[in-house]
Amino acid sequence: MKYRIIHTTSYQYSEPASLSQNELFLTPRATDSQQIAESWLSLVPEPQYMHRRIDYFGNIAHVFMVQHPHVELAMTATSVVSTSPPMTHPASETPPWEAVVQRLASHSQGDVQDAYQFVFPSPMIAIGPGIFTYARVSFPPGTPVLCGAMDLMRRIFTEFTYDKSASTVDTSVEHVLASRKGVCQDFSHLAISCLRSLGLAARYVSGYLETTPPPDKPKMVGADASHAWISLFIPDRGWIDLDPTNNILPGEAHITLAWGRDYSDVAPVKGVVMGGGLHTLSVEVDVARL
Repeated sequence: MKYRIIHTTSYQYSEPASLSQNELFLTPRATDSQQIAESWLSLVPEPQYMHRRIDYFGNIAHVFMVQHPHVELAMTATSVVSTSPPMTHPASETPPWEAVVQRLASHSQGDVQDAYQFVFPSPMIAIGPGIFTYARVSFPPGTPVLCGAMDLMRRIFTEFTYDKSASTVDTSVEHVLASRKGVCQDFSHLAISCLRSLGLAARYVSGYLETTPPPDKPKMVGADASHAWISLFIPDRGWIDLDPTNNILPGEAHITLAWGRDYSDVAPVKGVVMGGGLHTLSVEVDVARL
């Protein structure tokens, strides 16, 4: 499928800001199932400094600075991408989860060694006994690792409520587990924490969903904003995406922006401002099929 994505983030300040410095992860990355036709940024006011870089995880980041007084900051990213169905792996044919943990612990091969860094806690994803207890239900001894991960995804989907008012960007996985409420970021963090508690490698993926689905398809949760899901590493098969917010394996309608250990690595927009007084934030996302 071919999509056009327009993502606009705007800040309105109650008094002039003297300086704004931001880092943006708003450029989709190329993958085996995603190709980028074009992508560009529009910034108002025009920055005095702009730098494009590739971060540690291979994501495209833009860093810019506005160094003169301004009462508004608007950042619009426009991209055209083509997606194709990812390679599928029969869940029952994946190795037992214990064998995957052993392979990761040995981290002797290049791809396994690279994945091993995603076994550990990260700035926004702690691992505690309650998380382990919750995860263990989906992983009886000998369970094929993808079967266990899909059951965990199903349980999060059915046992938790999508509620935009229940959390903030800083909400902990322990709070989400206790409240059983949250948004796609929370459910992704929780699923990753569960998998890591068992010694499995899981990473956080930021991206988008098609805003308006075909007539015979239901609209998925998270389609009106940036979305998030997870990716599980399986030796000899690679990274497999799972979307706990919608209880599906992501396909053509999922558009990948960036991935990292957790949200803090790949927040679409983050930065600092000097002055400005109070501010209001507006975010608009549109993903249209071409």
